[in-house]
Amino acid sequence: MNLEELFNQYKEHSIEGRYLTLDHIKPLLDKINTNGQVQIIGESVLGEPIYIYQIGTGNTRIYLWSQMHGNESTTTKALFDFINVLNSQSDFAKEMLNAFTFYMIPILNPDGARLYTRENAVKIDLNRDSQNLTQPESKVLRAVFDSFKPHFCFNLHDQRTIFGAGDTGKPATVSFLAPSYNEEREINENRQKAINLIAGINDELQKYIPGQVGRFDDSFNINCIGDTFQFLGVPTILFEAGHFPNDYEREITRKYIFFSLISAFKLINENDLVDNRNSDYLNISQNKVVFYDFMYKNIKINYDGIEIITNFVAQYKEELIENKIHFNAYIVEAGELENYFGHFEYDGEGAVYSDDYLNIPKMNQKADFYLDKNIKFVNGLIKS
Repeated sequence: MNLEELFNQYKEHSIEGRYLTLDHIKPLLDKINTNGQVQIIGESVLGEPIYIYQIGTGNTRIYLWSQMHGNESTTTKALFDFINVLNSQSDFAKEMLNAFTFYMIPILNPDGARLYTRENAVKIDLNRDSQNLTQPESKVLRAVFDSFKPHFCFNLHDQRTIFGAGDTGKPATVSFLAPSYNEEREINENRQKAINLIAGINDELQKYIPGQVGRFDDSFNINCIGDTFQFLGVPTILFEAGHFPNDYEREITRKYIFFSLISAFKLINENDLVDNRNSDYLNISQNKVVFYDFMYKNIKINYDGIEIITNFVAQYKEELIENKIHFNAYIVEAGELENYFGHFEYDGEGAVYSDDYLNIPKMNQKADFYLDKNIKFVNGLIKS
């Protein structure tokens, strides 16, 4: 199977970018609701509907949810790409639909999606509410889990651009976790299935993004939904869509999430999860905070008459303005910054820093400045 061709054929072109709300996906839900497969299963804090899509008649039940954090939309895009495959009438689609029953919540946190926030409307992180179940969105997620009784859970998220695959200098474009089910981080049969599945997905991704797959820390936190579902005996896999170079809209990363979903269901269907692949799983580089969006090296800065050569970094803030995400770069730190990388790096070779303020790169200041008064940077990048 050629995954590139499959993605290009079934990519859902009507949704793109980082800002994705119910307004964007409602036409798609209407389109695929040919026989009552789309249902409203609850409401958010602000009364927005929470939709679920069911497809397939197979014995293996798969539960997937996306945008538990409202500003994490990449996996939602990939989910609709995958739904297009399932509705394609192809031999592969028929095989998947005969093998599996899929329950998908494309946007669990519609209020957070509209506000472009991680939390819901009352600033609760739903991924820390799996025990107390204080929020209507959390209750919906758990109610479906209890009634559907899935064989596998797919917990779909985005991660920030700060994460690298270990110390390799490569971004963690896609990361995974087989959550722990107890404090000792032991491996039982169900967690073993999740570990083996991730190892198999990684085998496929290494063909396309070698060295750019990460593994999350598996410290146990029963308040997290993945840890809870693993504790309750269901193999659960955390997906994290990360950064691919120059892909801040996450359209390339979206493709690799799609590849991961296709690969996962092929592995499950072929029952290729029987071996112990712990070493392969642990050999995936652990996610590490080693990146900034911008790094400026060897810059000459005048501090009260004392000139020093140093480095400084800037980071994008994703700001929702008139229903559009703007990436605005702000200076966040200066110093040696050893063992850190920039997605964009510029070596000033001793060039003198200046700006329209105090001629010093100050924290939380917009990344608009000059080097040697003739190279102008606007919003972090050289202005041509």
